[in-house]
Amino acid sequence: MTRKWKAAATEGTIRYIRNEGGAMLGYSEESGVSLIEADGFAFKDLSRDGKLDPYEDWRLPAEVRAKDLASRMSIEQIAGLMLYSAHQAIPGSLGFFPATYGGKPFDGSGAEPDELSDAQIEFLTKDHLRHVLVTAVSSPETAARWNNRVQALAEGIGLGIPANNSSDPRHGSDASTEYNAGAGGDISMWPEPLGLAATFDPELVRRFGSIAAKEYRALGLTTALSPQIDMATDPRWSRFNGTFGEDSQLSTDMAQAYIDGFQTSEDEREIEGGWGYDSVNAMVKHWPGGGSGEGGRDAHFGYGKFAVYPGGNFDEHLKPFTEGAFQLKGGTGAASAVMPYYTISWNQDTADGENVGNSYNAYLINDLLRTKYGYDGVVCTDWGITNDEGSDITRLFPGGRCWGVEDGYTTAERHLKLLLAGVDQFGGNNEAGPVLEAYRIGAERYGEAYMRARFEQSAVRLLRNMFRLGLFENPYLIVQETARIVGSSEYMKAGYEAQLKSAVLLKNTNRVLPLAKGTTVYLPKRYTPPGTDWIGFPTPEVDDYPLHLQIVRKYMLVTDNPDEADVALVAIRGAHSGSGYSREDAAAGGNGYVPISLQYGPYTAEHAREVSIAGDARDKDVMNRSYKGKTVTAFNEADLELVRRTKQAMGDKPVIVSLLLTKPSVVAEYEPLVDAILVNFGVQDQAILDLLSGASEPSGLLPMQLPADMKTVEEQDEDVPHDMTVHVDTDGHAYDFAYGLNWSGVIRDERTQKYAVPAVPAAGG
Repeated sequence: MTRKWKAAATEGTIRYIRNEGGAMLGYSEESGVSLIEADGFAFKDLSRDGKLDPYEDWRLPAEVRAKDLASRMSIEQIAGLMLYSAHQAIPGSLGFFPATYGGKPFDGSGAEPDELSDAQIEFLTKDHLRHVLVTAVSSPETAARWNNRVQALAEGIGLGIPANNSSDPRHGSDASTEYNAGAGGDISMWPEPLGLAATFDPELVRRFGSIAAKEYRALGLTTALSPQIDMATDPRWSRFNGTFGEDSQLSTDMAQAYIDGFQTSEDEREIEGGWGYDSVNAMVKHWPGGGSGEGGRDAHFGYGKFAVYPGGNFDEHLKPFTEGAFQLKGGTGAASAVMPYYTISWNQDTADGENVGNSYNAYLINDLLRTKYGYDGVVCTDWGITNDEGSDITRLFPGGRCWGVEDGYTTAERHLKLLLAGVDQFGGNNEAGPVLEAYRIGAERYGEAYMRARFEQSAVRLLRNMFRLGLFENPYLIVQETARIVGSSEYMKAGYEAQLKSAVLLKNTNRVLPLAKGTTVYLPKRYTPPGTDWIGFPTPEVDDYPLHLQIVRKYMLVTDNPDEADVALVAIRGAHSGSGYSREDAAAGGNGYVPISLQYGPYTAEHAREVSIAGDARDKDVMNRSYKGKTVTAFNEADLELVRRTKQAMGDKPVIVSLLLTKPSVVAEYEPLVDAILVNFGVQDQAILDLLSGASEPSGLLPMQLPADMKTVEEQDEDVPHDMTVHVDTDGHAYDFAYGLNWSGVIRDERTQKYAVPAVPAAGG
């Protein structure tokens, strides 16, 4: 028979084989894998048995291959497949926690940056783990080499199952953004998701997904732990910036476009059903929506574990999933994976009445997601929900986020409860032991056949996502290609153009903007007090220019003397008062709960609830979480004072505010003092200056309401969008959803016609 394959190339120990009209194969000479020839084509003998097993046959559908392989796997191997690693940095020295190499600290061990750490080798070999979450990487080339090491190791073990490496969002412009440990670096830079939403342009978001997927694949990343499609209906939520805003229709359209971009391969890059070599699995989060935490608190912490629905609006929070993520326009059909949130969706279980974390809730997963909406993709828990809760309610580590099952369950029993609820995978778990113990307990209760079938069901879902991307054929990277693709000039340009389209011009009195060439600007320094980040690590005191002076000077003259300036440019951030819990309050005999304020100055919660909707009756927790009557002040109150001082120094000369928002903010404290406000949601300094100088025209629209005051924030329902009284500025403009200005005035176009709720006010610009 005529041979239909030939050797294509060799790079180091990686050999490549090209099949005529078929799959490109890549395998490591060190893995022990050899080739099998059948019908003239070449196949990888991953099981090393000298036969072409169905799962090794790249001509067969992914579903057939996944079922065959799942049937061959031991329970230990399936347990490992169900694991999803804790955060891994490349090199290991960049991680949250110390890594070792050869028993020594990674730094100083002599290890190359792309070497696998001791822990990584252990969980790949001993625990059979194949899903790895990657955070920071020192360079694209290092990431590519590290990927090749991981894949060569995995290829040579057992049945040769490759690694499915993944990432949280990493295309933001600001590496310090909360919940975004991989952001920044040598990769195209785009607005944060809230900024993408501000473009009101699903096609732009689809293009982002397509570009981001190509960069992910070039880094060895095949699953994106995104998009975050929670409706952010409470304005105080710290994860607001990771969403597409508060509106269900906009969130639905953006979710659909984002996932289509990430998952779709076209033309010769397609393998089957829209999937292929450019595809990246999208793990949408967080089912059934985490944007309605009581008081705006976040469920990473025990004090924020309850999502509440005082407006009875649970069903609307499902729309971005059921009408967006599960009804794609592209060939892949639906997002390949779903992540439930940590939250307890308070009193939403109409079957069993359980108030447990969403992943543990059989009604939310089996009854609603699986049965009612017919979802058969992977369900993966959020990170660390099977470990015992920590002793310090204010810290992320150590301890788990096992909300609702804190007591009365062992770690293994939690895993079993998750499996019975319909979950396939355990986020942040590196060790197979508890999963194997869950299997043993389940086999005693329900029989060995039941548990084997349940494990295989999850294995098929997990393996299907790997087969569809061609990982079994070639999981390896060519380092030079990675360097060429990641952060290419074409992709950088597209990301920058999106940044420009994401900014929202709120105010432009007397059309002070754009600034004329040759304008002299006063740019005051901004003070940030020392503090801690959301993980609990200390952050330094900073008193410096908020924008890079060398960039500002490319556009205008800069002075430190207000008397010499034509205008002032004040760069501030939205008000940030904390997370809604205070150790000091608890130590003083209070319940620990305090307001989350969206204003800068002192705020007393006079209009808060007398009694919280949700609570924990255990002696060591708090039932009534009300904070009525308590007072907080924003950590960055100095931003407000900076605007006031600058206005006083400038007199009648214009003051322009560049405002970075990660969620809504009360602007009433300073808006009457200033002449222009330009909002961004995370962009490069150059984009801000391009807009201020007129090199580009603002076109973004608010993807959320900006409240008039904190009274309306307290009185709105956490689960209902568009239910606040919005701020009206001195020009008569209401800062409502879908509002924005361009140089001519209030924007009215096809976007505002489609999405505005209510209609954009008719006041002139």
